[in-house]
Amino acid sequence: MHRLSRRSVNSILHYGTHRRRAVASVSVYSLTINEMGGGEKNCDDVRWHSTTAKCSKTLKLGRMMIPSWNRYESTGSKFQTTESTVVVPVEKYEYEAEVSRLMDHVANRVYSNKELFLRELISNASDALDKLRFLSVTEPQILEGAPELDIRIQTDQDNGIITLTDSGIGMTHDELVDSLGTIAHNGTAAKFLEALNDSKDAAAGSDSNLIGQFGLGFYSAFLVADKVVVSTKSPKSDKQYVWEGEANSNSYVVREETDPDKFIPRGTSIKLHLKRDDKGFAHPDIINRLIKIHSQVVSFPIYTWQEKGYTKHVILNLLIKRRSKKIVNESQPIWLRNPKEVTREEYNEFYKKAFSENFEPLASSHFTTTEDEVELRSILYLPAMEEYFFDDIETNNIRLYEKNLFISSDFDREMLPDYIRFVKGVVDSNDFPLILLREIFQESPIVRIMRKRLAHQALDMILLLSKGENRKDYEKFWKKFGVFLMLGCIEDGENHKRLAPLLRFNFSNNSKAVETMMSLDEYVENMKPGQEDIYYMSVVNALSGVFVPFILENDFQVLLVVDTIDEVALTNLKSYKGKNFVDVKKVAKKIVPSRADLS
Repeated sequence: MHRLSRRSVNSILHYGTHRRRAVASVSVYSLTINEMGGGEKNCDDVRWHSTTAKCSKTLKLGRMMIPSWNRYESTGSKFQTTESTVVVPVEKYEYEAEVSRLMDHVANRVYSNKELFLRELISNASDALDKLRFLSVTEPQILEGAPELDIRIQTDQDNGIITLTDSGIGMTHDELVDSLGTIAHNGTAAKFLEALNDSKDAAAGSDSNLIGQFGLGFYSAFLVADKVVVSTKSPKSDKQYVWEGEANSNSYVVREETDPDKFIPRGTSIKLHLKRDDKGFAHPDIINRLIKIHSQVVSFPIYTWQEKGYTKHVILNLLIKRRSKKIVNESQPIWLRNPKEVTREEYNEFYKKAFSENFEPLASSHFTTTEDEVELRSILYLPAMEEYFFDDIETNNIRLYEKNLFISSDFDREMLPDYIRFVKGVVDSNDFPLILLREIFQESPIVRIMRKRLAHQALDMILLLSKGENRKDYEKFWKKFGVFLMLGCIEDGENHKRLAPLLRFNFSNNSKAVETMMSLDEYVENMKPGQEDIYYMSVVNALSGVFVPFILENDFQVLLVVDTIDEVALTNLKSYKGKNFVDVKKVAKKIVPSRADLS
């Protein structure tokens, strides 16, 4: 079955299916030699010209031979003729209709979770690095000049600029135009807009998520930026190209990079000129926080620069900012590692970081499975602290990842039955539905397979804890979460066989209550010869003493049920290992009077 990958690299790496459309003859930026060579280089200080030009000579600039043009302007031009200027050909294009609609929507709609722009751009950078790494297996020479594969993010708080650079595959001129001016799959933007309008969860944050799910991640930059500049160098080309686009514009320009100071050996650099209200994103601490939330486990190192104070330059009498580079993410997700190579300390440390917990978990379960062609990688945890939640309160205990990228934590109820929503963990799969909407998750047969597998794994994890050497660990767990497992016996008939061994009960022995809790397995092992049933009674009846004669005469152990839910759970289970659950109240009324008559 053909599926469009959410983290599609079509927007950055692949060739589009539409040819670009130039809307005018090639225009030119007029840049003076001083601007191109020495002194300050300001590529934004440009002049548009539609006049004809004649080449007079060629200048050598950096590694490029650039023609020098004499310009002929009308006397009505407000610009004066500059002799011997260097011009850089600039191509202007219109966005395809689909892209134009998308750009307008992204630029002008108020999204509830703008911070996802960074996740999408890092995802694209990671895809570009993945492609380069794959190609380097057969073409090792493409790594020459820049063997390190990484992502670097720099911020300029003063000017509200974020620059994200990867050393990935980069783009040629045609790839740049085809990727950022068109959408490779017809109707993709239209489907995105339709899904967004139809989404009932748009106010809850799913609006921003949809951009990445439709392979439109690059355009998420316009959630926070009013201008985006992309500079890219492909190993397949000896030239570096620049793409510039602005929000609320139906066109973009592409030109060759001619400033040696801006040359990169390979890869792509994206510079975001942030909107006035979004300049706070340029703070290094915010960037680091977003990386830890959304891109912590990207498989390539992500570097950021942190300000470390100022150094005074004595001669110039200036204060110079000191910055240090540091890696922010982990190179490999813990759930992709071999469980045999991960220590318990590493599992516990990841749990505390991922879920902001102070206490270590009671247990963990790390597994990879392929069931019914659905691949799943996960780590589940049993928390040490009690989580109070009710049917109308949403939890965010299950974090969903795809290709190492965090995509959502809003689908606990779809991934696990309600009665074990206290379980926390991460789930990584490439088979999640394309659109992250609750209705789609609920109807997805793939998600149902995942839910079943996760429930089995969670219950098996609890069973292992119950069989551990330290009996008190499980008793502590039972006091906190036992009521939810009783609820599972009522709601989840398919998992009765997995739930029953987990149940614990106080019990009476010779009419005396015992503080130690008993499992159903222990009860069955201690049954008297000839005893056919498992007896239970409510604590209220036990305290009343009405049925003490029956217990004494038969010398049966009796399970004590504290709450009504316990009794209903046993009624739903009906039996365990061929032994029926029987309420003492029902049999004692028949047996005790008859014995009294005999006396």
